[in-house]
Amino acid sequence: MAAAASLISVITRRLEGKVALITGGASGIGECTAKLFSQHGAKVAIADIQDELGRSLAETLGSSNTTYIHCDVTNEDHIKNAVNKTVATYGKLDIMFNNAGIADQNKARIIDNEKADFERVLKINVTGVFLGMKHAARVMVPARSGSIISSASLASGIGGAASHAYTCSKHAVVGLTRNLAVELGQFGIRVNCLSPFACATPLATKFVGLEDESFENTMNLMSNLKRTALKTDDIAKAALYLASDDAKFVSGHNLFIDGGLGICNSAFNLFVYPDS
Repeated sequence: MAAAASLISVITRRLEGKVALITGGASGIGECTAKLFSQHGAKVAIADIQDELGRSLAETLGSSNTTYIHCDVTNEDHIKNAVNKTVATYGKLDIMFNNAGIADQNKARIIDNEKADFERVLKINVTGVFLGMKHAARVMVPARSGSIISSASLASGIGGAASHAYTCSKHAVVGLTRNLAVELGQFGIRVNCLSPFACATPLATKFVGLEDESFENTMNLMSNLKRTALKTDDIAKAALYLASDDAKFVSGHNLFIDGGLGICNSAFNLFVYPDS
C-alpha cells in the first residue's frame, strides 16, 4: 500500500526532473510558487534581494534541491549570474519565472506622478523581465526547450485598476511575452504570462494599505466571482500549469486569474438576483 502511494506521488509530480529559477522568489507569489514547484519535483533556484527570507526558504525546502541567489533584477550582471549559477548547480534551466515586481503609490492624477517613481517601476517591472527573458533564452535556445513565465496583472488588460506606472509596466510585460513567444517558438520554447486579480501579498497589502483579512474582504466586495477568494496558491497553480507539460502547446498566452473581473463592466447590472 505504501509503495503504491509512493508511486502515485511520483506520477502526479508534474515537474519531476525540471529546474526552475524564480525571481522575487523569497516572498508572496514567488515563495508560494517555489514551494509548489518543489513539491512537484523541481529543483528550484530562488532569486531575490531579500537575503534572510530567501535563505530561510531555501533551507526549509532543502539544500539538496533548492538554492538561494542574491539578485537585483535591474542589474544585468545579477540576472546573468543567477542564470549561470542555476545551470552550474543543476545542469540546465527548464523554467524561468520572472516574478519580481513593485508597485508605486497610487496617485490618480497624472500631474501628481513623479518621473523618478514612474521610471523606477518600469525599471523593475519591465527591464527586469526583459533581462530575465534575455538570459533565460541564452541558455534555453541551445537546449531547444524551456518555459518562460512572467508576472503581469489584471491591470494588463484594463484601465483604472492601478497606478499609471504599474498599468503601463504590466501592459509592457504582455507585449514582451508575445514578441518573445514568436521569436522562440522555432526552438520549442514557450513564453507566457500570468495576470491575477489582487491577493494578499506583501506588495498588494502595502499598496492598498490594508492587512490580510481586511484586504481580502475589500477585494471580495470588488470581485466579480463571489463565494471564493483569490489566494497566492491559486496563482502558483497557474504557474505550475504553464511550466508543466500539460501546457505543452500553450505559448504567447496571457492567463487571467481574475474571476472574470476583467471582462465585467459594472455599469451594466443585467444579472442581479434578489437573493444574491
